[in-house]
Amino acid sequence: MRRRSPHEARFLKVSQLSAGARGINIVVKVLEIGEARTVYSRRDGREHRVADVLVGDETGVVLLSLWDDNIDKVQEGDVIEISNGYVSTFRNELRLNVGRYGSLRRSEREIPNINYSNNVSRRGR
Repeated sequence: MRRRSPHEARFLKVSQLSAGARGINIVVKVLEIGEARTVYSRRDGREHRVADVLVGDETGVVLLSLWDDNIDKVQEGDVIEISNGYVSTFRNELRLNVGRYGSLRRSEREIPNINYSNNVSRRGR
């Protein structure tokens, strides 16, 4: 078994996500992008766009909350890599988030099979 260097990120699977988890590195496929809506931030008082995006892998699916410019970076069918993300609970559903300190980029990896039957967002209920 090959040892991971301290600089090599450990990637989780969707089924391993839990409320309050931080420093999440994950590769998921974009399955559905919801309509972007306008919200006002309590943190900075400014107007922002937010969209709910269903993403998944072979272990399950989860809702990803994307904000502002990150919404325009993804299309349905893309495989994306999220680094330093976190998991929160919103309206009694687990949500994967990129956050201020995380990043999102397209990945060359392929995820051919999605496990739609394990919706981990419902774990927050």
